[in-house]
Amino acid sequence: MTMITLPPDYRPSDEEEFMNPLQTEYFRQKLLKWRAELLKEAGDTLASLSEGGIHEADITDRASVETDRALELRTRDRARKLIGKINLALQRIENGSYGYCEETGEPIALRRLEARPIATLSIEAQEQHERMEKTHRDD
Repeated sequence: MTMITLPPDYRPSDEEEFMNPLQTEYFRQKLLKWRAELLKEAGDTLASLSEGGIHEADITDRASVETDRALELRTRDRARKLIGKINLALQRIENGSYGYCEETGEPIALRRLEARPIATLSIEAQEQHERMEKTHRDD
């Protein structure tokens, strides 16, 4: 794979070919940076969790620490799932399917990918999906 150097001010635009090498590299770097941030946060969380048991004598303080811990673990779980989705997005970049809707094969809007680089569905397919879920939930 050839190395592509992105201009520092590069932003994907609809004027260029969809998922051309620059766009692909832009999203690859965006995903890698996001993953690195999540892994760093996870490391910080682990460090604070491993600082030992709860030493608060006061029951209220102990409850507060427990709540903080539960929240931290939930956040870590979310981050772990996100990292999995980022890894899948990076695989799609490698195999050339990144940026295309899994259901329709249509390009996913650049604005959507910019906001949610792990998106696998176009806005239309996503909304269709959510409507279907809502219908089935109401049963």
